[in-house]
Amino acid sequence: MAAELSGPDASAAGRLDELTSWHADWLGLRVGVLGLSVTGFAAADTLAELGADVLVAAPARDDDRARILDVIGVRHVDDPLETVPAELVAFAPEVLIASPGFHPDHPVLRWADAAGIAVWGDIELAWRVRDKVNAAEWILVTGTNGKTTTTQLAATFLAANGLRAAPCGNIGVPVLDAIRDPAGFDVLVVELSSFQLHHLPTWGPGALHPWASVCLNIADDHLDWHGSAEAYRDAKAKVYWNTKVACVYNRADEATMHMVEDAEVEDGARAIGFGLDVPGPSDFGVVDGILCDRAFLEERRTAALEITTLDELEPAGLAAPHIVANILAASALARSFGVPVAIVHDALRDFRLDAHRIQTVAVAGGIRWIDDSKATNPHAAEASLRAFGRVVWIVGGLLKGVDADALVAAHAARLRAAIVIGVDRAPLVAAFRRHAPGLPLFEVTADDTGSVMPDAVALAAAVAEEGDTVLLAPAAASMDQFADYADRGRRFHDAVREMLGGEADDEPAPHDPSGEGS
Repeated sequence: MAAELSGPDASAAGRLDELTSWHADWLGLRVGVLGLSVTGFAAADTLAELGADVLVAAPARDDDRARILDVIGVRHVDDPLETVPAELVAFAPEVLIASPGFHPDHPVLRWADAAGIAVWGDIELAWRVRDKVNAAEWILVTGTNGKTTTTQLAATFLAANGLRAAPCGNIGVPVLDAIRDPAGFDVLVVELSSFQLHHLPTWGPGALHPWASVCLNIADDHLDWHGSAEAYRDAKAKVYWNTKVACVYNRADEATMHMVEDAEVEDGARAIGFGLDVPGPSDFGVVDGILCDRAFLEERRTAALEITTLDELEPAGLAAPHIVANILAASALARSFGVPVAIVHDALRDFRLDAHRIQTVAVAGGIRWIDDSKATNPHAAEASLRAFGRVVWIVGGLLKGVDADALVAAHAARLRAAIVIGVDRAPLVAAFRRHAPGLPLFEVTADDTGSVMPDAVALAAAVAEEGDTVLLAPAAASMDQFADYADRGRRFHDAVREMLGGEADDEPAPHDPSGEGS
C-alpha cells in the first residue's frame, strides 16, 4: 500500500490540483522550465505573466529568447543538462515543464521523479489556463503521418464556417500562444506529437477533455525515443481519452480502432471511422470517386452526403490516397462541430498543401520531380510511393531506429532506380540488394550538405525516363545532413532548378512550412 503524502509534498500536490484556471492562484509557484525552444519559451513567458517564480534551464540557449527572459524577469541557466544543475536543485521547483524533446529517461526527469516533483508538458499547462480569454473547445490530431495537413484542413473548414479557429501545437504555433491571443478563439485544432502526448495525464485536473480527437494512423516511429513500439502506441492512444463528441479513427488501421475501444470517453461520444473504401453508417469514405459523409445525417443508414470528388481534388494536388484520407478525417472533425458539407466542399477549392509534401517541383521531358521531404519515416514514404507509377526514389537520412526493409520489399517492383543519401545508408543498401538485386542502385557519399542534393539530382537525371517520377521521399529524418526537412526540400528544389535550367514545364513557387514536427 502506498504511503499517504504528508508535509511539503502533500501541500505542493494539493496546490497543483487547484491550478485549473488562468484565474487560479499561480503567484509565487516555483516552476522549472526545461528547454528554451519555441514551446519552452512560451511556457516561461506564460508562467511569468501568471506571476509564478520561474527558472529556465536549457542546454542550448537561444540568445534572443534569453534576452526577452531577462526583460520579463525570468531567471535562466545555460547548462548542458547532462546532470541536474545545482541551481535547479537549490530552486526546489514544485513542478517542472518539460519541452517535448526531453527523453523520459533524461537525468533531470529521473531526478524529478525520485524527488516527487510533478512533470507537465506545455499542453497540460495550456489546458489548465485555457480560460484566459474564453475557454475554446479543443480538437486533437495525432498520428504517425498526416497530422499537419489534417490539422490545417480542419481549421480551414471551421474558419470557413465563420468560427475563430486556430491550428496550433506541434504544427509550429504553441498552444500557449493561442490561448493568450487577446481576441480569443472558438476552437483550437491542436496537433500533438507522441512526445507531447507522453507527458499528458489521462485523468485528474490536468487531463484534457477534447471536443473531438483523431489518431490518423500508427506505424513504428521514434522508437529510439519511446523505447518500444508499444510505448509509442500507448502515447498516441492518449489522444482519445475523455473525448466529448467524436473519436475519429482509421478503418484501414485496426490499431486506431482499438485505441478508441480502450479509451475512457465521456457519455455520448461517438466512434467515427474514415477510409478510402465504401463507408458504413457513422463513417466517412469514398464511393465511385465521391467523398461521402454517412455519420452526421439523420438518414445515415440509407443515405450519404457528398463532400467532394476525386476529380475536383486532382487539379489542386489533393487526390493522392493519403491526402484523401486526411481530407476525410478533417471533414469528420469539422462535421462534428456542425460545419455543413457545402462549406467543406467550397473550402477545399482553395486549400493547398504546405511545401515539401508531395510538391511538384518541375516537369521536364516527361519526367516529374516531386519533393516529399516531409516523408520522414517509412509509413509516410510508403504513402508517397503508392501515389506514383514508375519511380526513381531518393531515399535515406537518419532512420531513428526504424527498419525500412519491409518498405523496400513492398515497392521495389515500381522502382526505376534508387539513390541512397544520408548517414544510415548501409541498412537501406542492404535491403535493396536483398529485395531488388538487379535494380540500379547509387549511393551519395558526399559529406558536405551543399553537395548531397546536386549529386542525388544528377544521378536521378541520368537514369530517369519519360513518364517517370523522381521522388524525394526519404523515409528518414533530416538532421544528419540538413537543418530540417524543409532545408532538405529546399536544397532539392534548388538542385532540380539548377540542373534543368529553363527546361521546366511546371515550376511552382515553394511555400515554406513553419517548422519540422515530430
